[in-house]
This record gives sequence, C-alpha cells and structure tokens, in this order.
Amino acid sequence: MNYTFQFDAVFAAWPLLLKGTWITIQLSLTATVLGLAVAVACAWAKTSGPAPARFVVNAYIELVRNTPFLVQLFFFFFALPAIGLRWSAYAAALVAMVVNLGAYATEIIRAGIESIPRGQIEAGLALNLKRHQVFRFVILKPALKAIYPALTSQFILLMLSSAVVSAISADDLTSVAANLQSQTFRSFEIYIVVACIYLALALSFSALFKLIYRAALNYPDRR
Repeated sequence: MNYTFQFDAVFAAWPLLLKGTWITIQLSLTATVLGLAVAVACAWAKTSGPAPARFVVNAYIELVRNTPFLVQLFFFFFALPAIGLRWSAYAAALVAMVVNLGAYATEIIRAGIESIPRGQIEAGLALNLKRHQVFRFVILKPALKAIYPALTSQFILLMLSSAVVSAISADDLTSVAANLQSQTFRSFEIYIVVACIYLALALSFSALFKLIYRAALNYPDRR
C-alpha cells in the first residue's frame, strides 16, 4: 500500500476541531446532569409513585429503549417542527440525549433502589425522618453508590453516542470532521485524530467520575 500521510490539513483546522470537541463536551455534560435528574424522578415514580405515574414511566422507558436513538433524534428535529415546535439542532440534540439517557438510567437507578433492604428504610422512618429525607439519604445515596459503575458507563456511552447528532448538522466533533473531510479529502488522517480525541474524552470522563465517587460516595458500607 502506497499511502502518504498528510496531517498538515488536519492540524491546520485545530480551532474547528477544538470548537467541535467543546460542543461535544457541553452536550454530554449537560445531558448527563439533566438526564440523571429525569432518571431519579422516574425511578422514584416507578418504585414509589401512584399507579398512573408508574404507567407513564413504564411507557416512556419501553418507547425509548425499543427505538433507535437516531430515530428519536430525527423525531425531535424533523417531526416536531411539523406541529410548530421549532428549535435549533443543538437544542434538539440535547433534548434527544436527555430523553434517551433518562430512560436507560431510570432502570439502573430503579435496580439500585430496589436493592436497599426494607429494614433500612423502616429504620429511617423510625428516626422520624420525613419521606423525602428517607428517599434522599437512606435510599437514593446508597443506591447510587451500588450502581455507580453501571451509571457512569452509561454516561460515557452517551458521550460516544453523541456523534450521531452530526446527522442533524449539530456542530459537534463528528460534524466538524465530516466537513473537514469534504474539504480536504484526507479521511484517514482526520478520523485517526477524531478517534484519538474521543478516546481522550472517554478517559477524561472516566477520571472525572472517579473523582466524584471519591468526593461524594466513598464512605464505608455498613449494611
């Protein structure tokens, strides 16, 4: 194979790659925070909420988990404007990522909640804690510690899956790479660099989540 590597055009476009990387980070972190909030609320509704709330949450989870993320993305960006709800590619991508993560993370958190012994919950109530305090301190925090590895893996998978948002022309890293490829025709070099950037992001997110665990969840488990 006679191929000459030419990375000059790729490195000359580093401001664009940096901007795309920053947008990917913004999307991923914002979707992680909002998706986690959605998941906690849905997990509570599924385990302790009234029957109508459980029905709605179950329907939401089944709908999202049994349809492709790309179809969900197209629904928010192309279908909803047909009924008058118009927003930017960035907003549509963010909403789609939050909705997708919320469904998957709900099941992870629900499993953690159901792993908490009933006696531990009754002990919290016996100490005259209010129900929201029992949920926050007695149920949710130990549950998050138990399912933290699975949850953070889902967050990293979300960041990697964000490459799909380039399909609606959101200016993320993959979209920038596609534009550069069409201008320079140096596909091999561009996607080597982009793959390395995604690898660096995944490792950075993993390190960040380890720091969060040590700061917030690294306490003795006395159960």
